[in-house]
Amino acid sequence: MNRAALLVLADGRFPAGGHAHSGGAEPAVAAGRIRDAESLEDFCRGRLHTAGLVAAALAAAAAAGHDPLALDTAADTRTPVTALRDTARKLGRQMMRAARATWPSAELDALAAARPRGAHQPVVLGVAARSAGLEPLDAAYAALYETVSGPATATVRLLSLDPFDATAVLARLVPELHRVAATATATARRVAEEGVDVLPAASAPLLDISAQQHATRPARLFAS
Repeated sequence: MNRAALLVLADGRFPAGGHAHSGGAEPAVAAGRIRDAESLEDFCRGRLHTAGLVAAALAAAAAAGHDPLALDTAADTRTPVTALRDTARKLGRQMMRAARATWPSAELDALAAARPRGAHQPVVLGVAARSAGLEPLDAAYAALYETVSGPATATVRLLSLDPFDATAVLARLVPELHRVAATATATARRVAEEGVDVLPAASAPLLDISAQQHATRPARLFAS
């Protein structure tokens, strides 16, 4: 098991495009839903148990070797708004470029050929993890860490929040992150027998609405 590869994959400096996205934090700050470290923690916890759970299960299933095209379709049906579907595919395309350069594999090449405009990012992340020799649980952790670290990092810039406070938020979420990763991975194991419909479809309507509104804002710091 190549755990060092997990550090590379989850590193915020890995050139997969995540730095340009706030994970919904920018519209939440604009609406006053994120004001400080406490409200940031509430926001990240909500993402962890909804969008994070879905992304982690998709990534774990892809890392386990399940059909990435079927998983990509499943991701599409679990992403109800156009803005988030477009973002997921843009990030997937960038992740694919970085992953193919870092861990070349026939599986990444096949997915890139089948989805030239980009597969959903969690699916690409899972195939990248598999190509790097990682396990499904590792892919789930990478997806979940990105789910909460993106908004935390963005909030530091948006509110001039003390970065120590933002990091403390992430540390406090670790026990829940462990539990969600375990749940996502256990569910991904069931795909072989029960199909992709068994994957979680947790929703966060306010995140969806905010993302669609954010996409039409004339002035914004982050792409999403």
